[in-house]
Amino acid sequence: MTDQEFEVLDELYFVISFKELMRNLSWTEVELLPVLKSLLLKELVKCIDPESEEEIERSAIELEKRYQKILFLATKKGLMEHNSREV
Repeated sequence: MTDQEFEVLDELYFVISFKELMRNLSWTEVELLPVLKSLLLKELVKCIDPESEEEIERSAIELEKRYQKILFLATKKGLMEHNSREV
């Protein structure tokens, strides 16, 4: 896990929007989006539809198109990896 991935996971213990995540980390979209993609591919993060509050299937995420309209949350796997990393 990279330092950037660790920092993002640190913010994802609770459901959070992309804008809040950007603000909390003081990162730009260009910095944050690739890290979120990496975490999604590793199944360390999941996406939540804000209207239904249901998890969005990984195959239907379309992150590049919807990242500003969905919510993010660490998965159980993501939390375990985050907590087991030695700082």
